Amino acid sequence: MKQNPQAEDAAGDAEEGVVAVRRAMRILEAFGVDDPHLSLAELSRRTGYHRSTVLRLARTLALDDYMAQRPDGSWRLARAAGWLGACYQATFNVHDIVEPVLRELTIATGESATFYVREGNQRICVVRVEGPKAIRHHVRVGAGLPLNLGSPGRVILAFSGEPGEPYETVRRQGYMMSLGERDPEVSSISAPVYGLNWTLLGALCISGPLSRLTEEALHRHKPAVLGAAERLSRAMMGTRPGA
Repeated sequence: MKQNPQAEDAAGDAEEGVVAVRRAMRILEAFGVDDPHLSLAELSRRTGYHRSTVLRLARTLALDDYMAQRPDGSWRLARAAGWLGACYQATFNVHDIVEPVLRELTIATGESATFYVREGNQRICVVRVEGPKAIRHHVRVGAGLPLNLGSPGRVILAFSGEPGEPYETVRRQGYMMSLGERDPEVSSISAPVYGLNWTLLGALCISGPLSRLTEEALHRHKPAVLGAAERLSRAMMGTRPGA
């Protein structure tokens, strides 16, 4: 059966449009919380796109205030990008989904439970439920901690594709235990949390003093942590357990 040339052209245009939109999103995603502005060369490096492609898309995004060019030629996010972020914060309260799961995990383990997300080269404590014990590990909501020290950051790096060890092992296991890595008196166990299309959102963990949360105790709490991470992932995806 002979194809309609006009239909083929329309399909081709639609496919090109999808590619252009995805490329534009990659350029916006190249910015981090520590990047007030980026040069054309750096945007090209982070996205893997040729400079001419980045420049063309940046200029297009600038037409609707998603990006703006500075006098020195570098680029920054502009008003429309900030408005989208504000709308997201106003309409999606992550605490309503995350906190109940963390609270259940704290009840099950008797330890403090935390959800971290990545921002640039740090992991940020987004939601935390303190454990019932008088002696516990304290982390302030909003605090930034290293990605490469402690099990939550290592889990985020591992499931973001970081090569080598210990990340290969973490990916195979599906979790990580840390005993005194970031703080010599603190231990933790963490597992990844996913969102729509199995996109990595962050890491869930329990943590406490190493004197109580020994390696044996971490192994004992592993099923509870993995179960909580799975429930939270399902909640973030909007699906039922077993769906």
